[in-house]
Amino acid sequence: MNSKLPYYMAYPMPLAYDDERMERRDYEYMKSLYPDTAKKVLPYVEEECDRNEYPCSMIYDEYPDRFSLRMMCNRIFDKVVSQEKLEPEDWLRNLIEVILYQELFKRRSDDRRNRRRFY
Repeated sequence: MNSKLPYYMAYPMPLAYDDERMERRDYEYMKSLYPDTAKKVLPYVEEECDRNEYPCSMIYDEYPDRFSLRMMCNRIFDKVVSQEKLEPEDWLRNLIEVILYQELFKRRSDDRRNRRRFY
């Protein structure tokens, strides 16, 4: 009575890719917990990241240029201040910078994960 397991039961590969879905869901949940001001800023940050997301973009450099990142922050800051009618304060600029860096980190890690697949 030496019964063998079917291939799909011996090597459950689909479960290995479930981690990505759980990470994405967790990331989206954490973004939903942002304070109101951060929620207002987030679409502008995502829009700027989308605009700069293309092959060989500076956001995918090993060490992105600090000046270019500051320019991205300044563009976002100017849009937020003009469209959301918020006061141009240093804490808002710092908040935008932190949210931008986190968004870039997430996109860079997703890009690295996607480049590792060869199928």
